[in-house]
Amino acid sequence: MSEKRNYQKELDVITAGLVKEGRRPKLLLHACCAPCSSYCLEYLTKYFDITVYYHNPNISPQSEFDYRVSELKRLLSEMPLSSPVELVVADYDAAEFSDAVRGLENEPERGGRCTVCYRLRLTKSAEYAAAHGFDYFTTTLSISPYKDAERLVKIGEELAEKYGVNYLPSDFKKKNGYKRSIELSEEYGLYRQDYCGCVYSKK
Repeated sequence: MSEKRNYQKELDVITAGLVKEGRRPKLLLHACCAPCSSYCLEYLTKYFDITVYYHNPNISPQSEFDYRVSELKRLLSEMPLSSPVELVVADYDAAEFSDAVRGLENEPERGGRCTVCYRLRLTKSAEYAAAHGFDYFTTTLSISPYKDAERLVKIGEELAEKYGVNYLPSDFKKKNGYKRSIELSEEYGLYRQDYCGCVYSKK
């Protein structure tokens, strides 16, 4: 039986190596919302030149999608970060998500539907990262205690091999990351939604 990986330790090794080499790679950070992005950005901008990629066709309704975008923009304008961050917002296409999860509507939270949703968003992130010359891609999703970091890393590394862009292994809830995201959300008065984003999680 293989030993369980510690993604935070793996990330620590990568960032220590970057500091030693004096390098700042380009990182595409897929983001689901401002609260989850807050700690990830505070942490990662010390080591990477970051573009935040907001591709979330799972979010429903569109007014929720748009509000999360506005909060993310506000966070980026108000929060002092170690380096500037760009934001790319993908077009809203709810059908992209509904088509992907057809037949999985009654799956429990964290079940097969969520795996498909992770893969959908990470695939689009990998495609964008490859097309625009990024060194790494990753997602803020692992900061949530409701999200499976192991599943996210496994999908990310499969896509890294396919698209030729490194996946940054991460479990951002570690090192009190989730706790810090709550503190930052309170500090900046961020909207903290009470559901993941899709109509099924809202139920």
